Amino acid sequence: MSTRRRCVACGKLFGVQPQVPDQSYCAEAACQRERKRLWQKARRAADPDYKDNQSRAQAAWLQRNPDYWREYREAHPAYANQNRERARVRAREDRGGQPASHDARALAALLTSGLYHLKVLAVERFAKMDVSFIVELVPLPESTDS
Repeated sequence: MSTRRRCVACGKLFGVQPQVPDQSYCAEAACQRERKRLWQKARRAADPDYKDNQSRAQAAWLQRNPDYWREYREAHPAYANQNRERARVRAREDRGGQPASHDARALAALLTSGLYHLKVLAVERFAKMDVSFIVELVPLPESTDS
């Protein structure tokens, strides 16, 4: 007689296989995908080599399939619109809810004319196309060599 448990993904009862006494997911494909997704997420967080290998494999796949995302967005316009809206929301949240022009005016008021060292702190990519840079501006000391 097999032990029955409730699947943590779908909530349905299933019979536990004797070979896997700690089994907590049923055999449904969607539940197994969820189990694998969570395992991979935990593995990436705990193992830098695994995370690096996954990143390189993903980059290699993208090199072999350069038009995939463009074609996907063309075939799924609802997804593309939803992605654009989410990107707008993230951008607004990053700016504290202010429009971009507000940021530019505030920045212009803080900066004076002069020379600055521009240091890139982070590069963010949105929807695989747009690039956003987070930078640090450090004023350079005025030269006294005149």
